[in-house]
Amino acid sequence: MNLNDVHRGINKNKKRKRVGRGIGSGHGKTCGRGHKGQRSRAGYSTHPTFEGGQMPLVRRIPKRGFNNRWALSVVVVNVGQLDQCFEEGAEVTPETLKARDLAKGRYDVLKVLGDGQLTKKLSISAHRFSKSAQEKIEKAGGQVTVLPGKAPVVKNKQKA
Repeated sequence: MNLNDVHRGINKNKKRKRVGRGIGSGHGKTCGRGHKGQRSRAGYSTHPTFEGGQMPLVRRIPKRGFNNRWALSVVVVNVGQLDQCFEEGAEVTPETLKARDLAKGRYDVLKVLGDGQLTKKLSISAHRFSKSAQEKIEKAGGQVTVLPGKAPVVKNKQKA
């Protein structure tokens, strides 16, 4: 292949096909649609998954799982990670966690979990905290601030 072959046969400004302009044009009378039938009619269109009446692939494949599109996406951070990434007396917010790549991507709720040990006094702001995380933060002398916005999950407790 030569450099001058690269663009050969490629038309940048391709003219549209003008149909219905007489027999001599090659696209007269039926205008390339053939004779009769559904596809020859004006306004014809099918669903993208239509396979001519055959059972579509989408319906032939078994369905598995469940997707709750109203569920909030929750990002979790453990107190052990916070102990490694932040210095004594630091303020931990969703913004600082994003800056240090602990809370990646798009999320609705930030939750702090209690895995690991916390030896530093930290002021932590998040939407949710597990009980063990809250205990470890307060035991280390830190502060817990629950951010507003997304309502925390409250499990139904049966009355005794």
